[in-house]
Amino acid sequence: MKTIGFIGIGVMGESMADNLMQAGFQVQVYTRTKSKAETIIGKGAVWKESVKEVTEGADAVITIIGYPKDVEEVYLGEDGILAYAKEGTYVIDMTTSKPSLAKEIYQAAKNKGIFALDAPVSGGDIGAKNGTLAIMAGGEEKDFLACRSIFEAMGENIVYQGGPGSGQHTKMCNQIAIASGMIGVCESLVYAKRAGLDPENVLKSISTGAAGSWSLSNLGPRMLKEDFEPGFYVKHFVKDMDIALSEIQHMDVEMPGLQLVRSLYGELLDRNEDNSGTQALYKLWNY
Repeated sequence: MKTIGFIGIGVMGESMADNLMQAGFQVQVYTRTKSKAETIIGKGAVWKESVKEVTEGADAVITIIGYPKDVEEVYLGEDGILAYAKEGTYVIDMTTSKPSLAKEIYQAAKNKGIFALDAPVSGGDIGAKNGTLAIMAGGEEKDFLACRSIFEAMGENIVYQGGPGSGQHTKMCNQIAIASGMIGVCESLVYAKRAGLDPENVLKSISTGAAGSWSLSNLGPRMLKEDFEPGFYVKHFVKDMDIALSEIQHMDVEMPGLQLVRSLYGELLDRNEDNSGTQALYKLWNY
């Protein structure tokens, strides 16, 4: 595979597309707002005017967009990817979306001789920039192996999780673990301040011990600097939690931690923090 169509040039998508080009792939891009793609076009990506144009001529098409409704439209709509992809094309949705939708896309693609994978990622803007994303893949294993070089250009921890939808289910596990952990990070730093400690020194001690986590090491410093720019949007994290809460309705399980975090992020939405980074949860204790 040489030519990659890439749809969704956002906080993470731009760096992912850039890493694909650095790995030697020819990348053609499309996003609804062309101005967001100017930097990546300047680096050599080829601009396409529509989903149709970015799909035609591509050996594989990658999407990382906003919400499940966007994924459904971009793949299954009248002018969607599956309407224009040639037989034998690989389509890879790296959006965090519904497992049920991933299965629907897989079946629709299979009916047309197209190979579909759901492969959401974790690692935020930092992982995307450094090419160290965790990639969780669902679909047929032979298709995953065929796309291995594509994934290796963008990530390091690349794991095949199982059949269609398995990547999305794994991402839900990831988001559930992060959700409750974010409360711990915020409360820990608030405690440090109220106890009269130097929070930055506290981070030096606790981030490498048993309390260590990606959120503590990467988002803790941003909280202390009052840097709430998005590495991952509040609105997208809420979307992910809502997907997980919807999925557990079909399981015999309760998740009070997830429900609590969702309610707290709901307060951020009420404060119009939709486009802030997820570390803005810290504001609930300090603003």
